[in-house]
Amino acid sequence: MMRAFLYALSICAVVGLAFWAYGSGYKTRATERAVAKLEREIGARHQELSMLRAEWAYLNRPDRLHELAEMNFESLGLMPLAPDHFGLIDQVGYPPPAPEWPGQDWAALELEAEIGEVIVMNHRFGADAAPRLIAPPTLADDGEQLP
Repeated sequence: MMRAFLYALSICAVVGLAFWAYGSGYKTRATERAVAKLEREIGARHQELSMLRAEWAYLNRPDRLHELAEMNFESLGLMPLAPDHFGLIDQVGYPPPAPEWPGQDWAALELEAEIGEVIVMNHRFGADAAPRLIAPPTLADDGEQLP
């Protein structure tokens, strides 16, 4: 009786493994078809990209752009590029430095001595608003950030 039960159990196991292998084979083939389709799509996109790059290079030829600029000179108000259109670094107008407020150095030095690195932020919402000194966040002993 025990022997018949083991034979039946073995046959059921073999049939179950056969169904599993059969299903895995079909899933594998479907995955291979999907991968092949994606590879064909990637190849088509690479060809399209190389064609677009070639077209971009063709459209951006200097002689073609020069002709277009000459054709549309009056409608666009363009000027031909000349060496005297460039300036020296000394001719660039930089914005003036921010005005200093009274006691700036002392407050920053005191806070920097106490805290370490200090960030100075100036939000001007009103006339002559004083800047605020903000210290960087510190970490507690357990690694959490303190408020």
